[in-house]
Amino acid sequence: MKFSAPRKAAVLTVSLALAFSATACNRGGEEGAEGSASATLALSTLNNPFFVELRDGAEAAAEEAGIELEVVDAQNDSATQTNQLATAATSGTDGVIINPVDSDAAAASVAPLIEGDIPVVAVDRAVNGAEVGSLVSSDNVAGGKQAAEELAKAMGEKGKVIVLQGVAGTSASRDRGDGFEEGISAYPDIEVVAMQTANFDRAEALNVATNLLQANPDVTGIFAENDEMALGAIQALGDRAGSEVMVVGFDGTEDGLAAIEEGTMTATIAQQPAELGKRSVEVLQQLLAGETVEATIPVPVTTVNSENVGEFTK
Repeated sequence: MKFSAPRKAAVLTVSLALAFSATACNRGGEEGAEGSASATLALSTLNNPFFVELRDGAEAAAEEAGIELEVVDAQNDSATQTNQLATAATSGTDGVIINPVDSDAAAASVAPLIEGDIPVVAVDRAVNGAEVGSLVSSDNVAGGKQAAEELAKAMGEKGKVIVLQGVAGTSASRDRGDGFEEGISAYPDIEVVAMQTANFDRAEALNVATNLLQANPDVTGIFAENDEMALGAIQALGDRAGSEVMVVGFDGTEDGLAAIEEGTMTATIAQQPAELGKRSVEVLQQLLAGETVEATIPVPVTTVNSENVGEFTK
C-alpha cells in the first residue's frame, strides 16, 4: 500500500520578502550591543504537550546561555507562522529556531532570513527546499518502523490496521508514515485498510477514529503518528482499547505513558522533546558564534511498552 502526504501551497507576497531584506540590512550586529543575543522560537502549536515540553527545554537552555528567547505559536497555520517570522526579522532577532507548520511552505518563509545572514535552526521537522543551519530532530523514519514492529507483535502478526496521520506536509508525519510502511510490509498477514489525517489532534482523532472504526469494525490495530491522536483513538475504542484493538502512538508524552500503564495503549515511540528544545538552542548558539555545526543532529527515540514504561514515568 502506498502512503501519501498531501502538500499545501504557500502564498507569499513580494513585500514580505522585501521586509525581511530591509530588516536584515539594518541589523548591523546589534547582538553585541549588550553582549547577549536574542532569538525567536517559532512553534507550529502549543496546543500539544509535546511542543510545550520542547518549549520548556529551549527556554531553560536559552536562560543558561544568556539568550533572550521569544516564543511564538502559529496555532498550526502556515500563514500565521510566515507573519511571525517577518515580525521576528523586523524586530531584529539574531537567530530563529523554527518548528514548521508545513515543511514545504516554510522554505519561502525562511529564505529571506537566510539571505540576511540570520541563522536558522529547524527543530523536530525539516524545512524542505531551504538550506537552514541545522536540523535537530528525532529519527522519525526509524521510529515509524519501530512502531510497526511493536504493533505487529501485539497483533500476533496478522489483522487489519488503521493509520491516523499527522499534519499533511510536515516531515514528521511523512517520515513516520514512511517508516511505518516499511516496517509493516514485513508482515504479509497485516493489511492497512484505512489512513486519514487527524492533524496530530486528540479531539479530531476521536472523530476520525470513530468514523473509520464504524467503516472497518474488524480492525485489530491502530497506529497514530503521535500520542495525542492515539489517545483520541483510545476514546473512540472504549473498552476495546488494549484488549480487542492494539494502539501504538508516537512521542512518549505523559498522557501516553499513563495510557500504557493503564493497558489501553500498547506502546509509544518516545521522543525527548525537552532535549530537542535544548539542543536546538545550543546549536543556534554555536551558529551565532560562527562555529560549524552538523547539518542534521539526531536525538534518539525509544520504544516504550508495558515492560519498560516504569523507566519513563516520574
